[in-house]
Amino acid sequence: MTRSARRRSGAVLAALVVACALIALPQASYAATADDDEASDPTPSASPRSTPTPTPTPTPDPVRSAEYWLEEYGIAEAWETTRGEGTTIAVIDSGVASDIDELDGAVTGGADMSGVGSDDGRTPLGSDVHTRSHGTWVASLAAARGTGEDEGMIGVAPAANILSVSIGFQSVSEVPFDQQVADAMKWSVDNSADIINLSFTTNQTAWGTIWDEAFLYALEHDVLVVVAAGNRAGGTEVVGAPATIPEALVVGGVDPSGRASDAASTQGVSIGVSGPSEKLLGIGPSGEIDEWSGTSGAAPIISGVAALVKSAHPDIDVNNLINRIVRSADRAPDQDGARDPSYGFGIIDAAGAVSSSIGAVSSNPVSDITLKEWIRLNRSTGSTGQLESGTQPTPAPVELPALPPRDAPVEASNPYLPSPESLREVTLPLFALTAAGSLVLLGVLVVSRRLRSLRAERDSGS
Repeated sequence: MTRSARRRSGAVLAALVVACALIALPQASYAATADDDEASDPTPSASPRSTPTPTPTPTPDPVRSAEYWLEEYGIAEAWETTRGEGTTIAVIDSGVASDIDELDGAVTGGADMSGVGSDDGRTPLGSDVHTRSHGTWVASLAAARGTGEDEGMIGVAPAANILSVSIGFQSVSEVPFDQQVADAMKWSVDNSADIINLSFTTNQTAWGTIWDEAFLYALEHDVLVVVAAGNRAGGTEVVGAPATIPEALVVGGVDPSGRASDAASTQGVSIGVSGPSEKLLGIGPSGEIDEWSGTSGAAPIISGVAALVKSAHPDIDVNNLINRIVRSADRAPDQDGARDPSYGFGIIDAAGAVSSSIGAVSSNPVSDITLKEWIRLNRSTGSTGQLESGTQPTPAPVELPALPPRDAPVEASNPYLPSPESLREVTLPLFALTAAGSLVLLGVLVVSRRLRSLRAERDSGS
């Protein structure tokens, strides 16, 4: 049975469980009433009987029950193998709030790159509530611990560690945004991150050379970079940087039925896989549970799945980590081809990514070109590193032969004296023309004199 079929059957099964629970409740109440009536009957009975106390059905925690993605996308099944032990996810975002029971045990380090946050990255930054909550929401989807066995919000990889790396959105920092992100990525790599989560977009396809270096640094240290594709509701009609950077795992979003989200996702050929992006939950900075949507939430779900895979296969490299995720994905209901611009290779199946038998690869399965090769083809020495949207890649530099040595300088000559060039190009042709003209004129004179002589002889003879 496919994951999508299990999602449909799971909904039916949940409805039957609730119905059975409702039917059982009045029967237990009726049995207790009958026993009370019988106990008040003065007629003695031959053999007194006791009524067994019904075992109460535990009430499911509403927060945990609302996390539909845990069952429907194979996450709970993957927990039978691993919960992400030994892995670290760097959340480069607005900061993960402190003093939250579900997260304090998960965040093992942090830093601030904005210059306005706290040194540990635990001060939420932003000019509005949504932005200040964003980093904490993201972290809770990735690796929240819950508050009990089956209570409280739990992340996809609840045994993974979180690095909270705060950056300033919306011009809250004087440090350029590109610089903050680059510094955050390098710090995350240097502090043992296995996965870097970037739940933001710039709404433009181009990026600066400073991101070339930062992303290359992550790739060279075998760190997976997971990037949100962006949302149409936020003005992103097609993916923008950093989701356009080669070799990143770009995440699209689907609604609970498994179809591409109209508002909480976008499209683009760089999308590698899709995850849930609607009716998501997140823990806010004050510890409350919020409902939110967007590929900003789908990305940390995929980052959590990547942590599960990395935990189950500790020696796996980035290319094969991505390969397990995309090759095990379920085909979307209206997916077009093996890779669709709305879904990528399909919808995440965490259990399949962790446990399926998938062959090894030697190159990145979501990029036709490596970032290093892209840089060689598109950057030139001394360039600003910023390409306009839609700019076509330029070819590699062409090797040209060396120019011949220039002529030795000559001394200036008198302009009134003939030069070799003037003699060759002017004087000699003029002399030849004059000589030819003189010969023609001399011939004409000779012929004319001869004619006059013949005429005179003829006249005297007559």
